[in-house]
Amino acid sequence: MEQQQRYENLKLGERGAIVSIIAYICLSALKLIIGNISGSEALKADGLNNATDIAASIAVLIGLKLAQKPADKDHPYGHWKSETIASLIASFIMMAVGIEVLINAVSSVFRGSGQSPDFIAVWTGLFCSAVMYVVYRYNINLARKIKSQAVMAAAKDNISDALVSIGAVIGIVGSQFKLPWLDPVTAVAVGLLICKTAWDIFREASHHLSDGFDEAALRDFREKAKQVEGVEDVKDLKARNYGSNAVIDVVLSIDKNLDFHKAHDVATEVENELKKTSEVLEVHVHYEPAK
Repeated sequence: MEQQQRYENLKLGERGAIVSIIAYICLSALKLIIGNISGSEALKADGLNNATDIAASIAVLIGLKLAQKPADKDHPYGHWKSETIASLIASFIMMAVGIEVLINAVSSVFRGSGQSPDFIAVWTGLFCSAVMYVVYRYNINLARKIKSQAVMAAAKDNISDALVSIGAVIGIVGSQFKLPWLDPVTAVAVGLLICKTAWDIFREASHHLSDGFDEAALRDFREKAKQVEGVEDVKDLKARNYGSNAVIDVVLSIDKNLDFHKAHDVATEVENELKKTSEVLEVHVHYEPAK
């Protein structure tokens, strides 16, 4: 994939973040208003979750914009990791909200409201869940198309919010059957789900930032390099992530009887073969004579 195309993909990714921001602003306001009117703790918790999702989506948008900056003196590999940092910041924001929702919900359980929320909260929750599912489908398809880690994190947040709204609806409906405690208990479940989604995003982003890499992908890269004619063996192969891109370092063992130019051609062929994988940005090849 050409570098210009990678930058164009980041611009497309901005659309996903903007769609999420608009959806979260509208749905958060709706849930908080109806939650207060109807007396639903679960719906208010869900609305608070969406309010912080606005900040998380803004972080993703900023990360995508920063990632488009070309390489400079301080960042010779470019600013691709800004996308991953944005995902990390989004996970922090989500975790903070999840913990706050849990604290408020647990307090509400022990207070024992004694009143069931108005049924308008059910219709609000169902409507919001449907909207978030549509946003999720848009972002998941976009993330797969442009292979964006940040947009994928936004999509995971979207589907989490859709499920959270369904959970809130279940709690509210249950409270109509003389079980008012079920609504705040569902709010606890909402908080736990927010925390889990935040942890999943944090784990993936921190894995990338600490130069972790998928072992199956490394094995695949190694096999592709071995299949190139002239390669006797792959002595070492490492890879690291730069945003949604991969940079590979490979050490080849090449027939010692090959002259310099032919050995260089073999190394170039390995580089070209590995770059056929769309996420590979750069390949650094070192070759040594086979013993």
